[in-house]
Amino acid sequence: MKPQEPVLLIDFGSTYTKLVIVDLADGGIVAQAQAVTTVETDITIGLREALGRLPDGLGQEAQRFPHKLACSSAAGGLRVVAVGLVPELTAEAAKRAALGAGARVMAVYTHHLTLNELREIVALAPDMVLLAGGTDGGDREVIVHNARMLARSTLSAPIVVAGNKDAAEEAAATLRQGGKDVRVTENVMPRLGQINVHPARRAIRALFAERIVEANGFRAAEAYVERILMPTPAAVMRAARLLAEGTVADEGLGELMMVDVGGATTDVHSIAAGQPQQRTVIQRGLPEPHAKRTVEGDLGLRVSAVSLLEAAGHERLRQQIGLEGNLDLEAMAQALVEDVGCVPDNDEGRAIDEGMARAAVELSVSRHVGTVRELYLPTGHYFVQEGKDLTRVGHLIGTGGVFSHTGTARDILSKALFDTANPFLLRPRAPRLWVDRRYVLWAVGLLVEVRPQVAWLLMRQHLEEV
Repeated sequence: MKPQEPVLLIDFGSTYTKLVIVDLADGGIVAQAQAVTTVETDITIGLREALGRLPDGLGQEAQRFPHKLACSSAAGGLRVVAVGLVPELTAEAAKRAALGAGARVMAVYTHHLTLNELREIVALAPDMVLLAGGTDGGDREVIVHNARMLARSTLSAPIVVAGNKDAAEEAAATLRQGGKDVRVTENVMPRLGQINVHPARRAIRALFAERIVEANGFRAAEAYVERILMPTPAAVMRAARLLAEGTVADEGLGELMMVDVGGATTDVHSIAAGQPQQRTVIQRGLPEPHAKRTVEGDLGLRVSAVSLLEAAGHERLRQQIGLEGNLDLEAMAQALVEDVGCVPDNDEGRAIDEGMARAAVELSVSRHVGTVRELYLPTGHYFVQEGKDLTRVGHLIGTGGVFSHTGTARDILSKALFDTANPFLLRPRAPRLWVDRRYVLWAVGLLVEVRPQVAWLLMRQHLEEV
């Protein structure tokens, strides 16, 4: 039966270009297909191959669908360098703004930029620079200095200025005199301890849609795609928020954590307050966002396989994989980097994928959650909490290609759980475990743009409790 109101949803991923066709009339999945992403040559090659794998001639019909929406993490996704004043304050706020917009933060710089740091930024070749610094009415000298340094550089990336409002226009004028593409938005930290990241996120998203997509060669896909709305991680975050908060008609699940294991990165999203649970615990640091994302660029199963091995360590990864014999881990990781489209078709290959996923989940969640440490004061014994306490999160969801073909999803997700051997890591204690078995949560995030209720139905139909 032909779909009554079809929509084509596309994810230009770091490894695969994935397609999902959904019928908006009933929220059902009509078809899915994927092919290796070809951003290094011509993004449309992989797209056309994936379209050709759709059944019943849907690939040709899809070009005439009323909605063709896409997200992207190809070519490294949206790569941002953040510059601020104080590491724990404006620089951290700038980093959070970028991460919340779906970016991958390549580096964070603070205080006065030096010539060496400027050379590093140019060498990183980011898609965008987020320039912050100073509260409103506070320090203005540092952000102006850093603008002057960036203006003199050969950097071609656009710059979003989101610092002290008293100095923002001067910083922007300096950058424009240097020939830079500049956008000014509200301060990410207008007052000490007050975070204001949403305007910067909107500016980053607008630049992504306007310029970054074109710079990465996606303009060639215009014949197939209505528009590329957002980075893939932003789409997954939208799905996480929808699942937690629900819709006008349906109640959400409440506080949750979502782990997205990919070929290049492992992203963790938490929708939770994360406040201390005991009176003897003191919160330290900036207020944590209710919807928080962290991205671990060294924890991927393909593009970042070598760095995953380095982060996990040979012994730990060998234990996670669990294969007997003398497996050459370095050769294994290098082979995965060189063949990012590899899909395991035997027991050894599946064991390697699952073991690497276990390591990625354990490490990424440990970096995402808050920590506590003991503190002795004259008034008594206390604990200091930094980050979010996620011990009482009620739901843990796994998404990513590995979860669509593994039979050990529960075991992989269990690596995110609280461990009595390390009680100072505030990981979830007893959540319900769910898997995005058909790998559609990114598509759900895109659907929120046009039909939130259909997005909700699609998500609830295809989340599988394990």
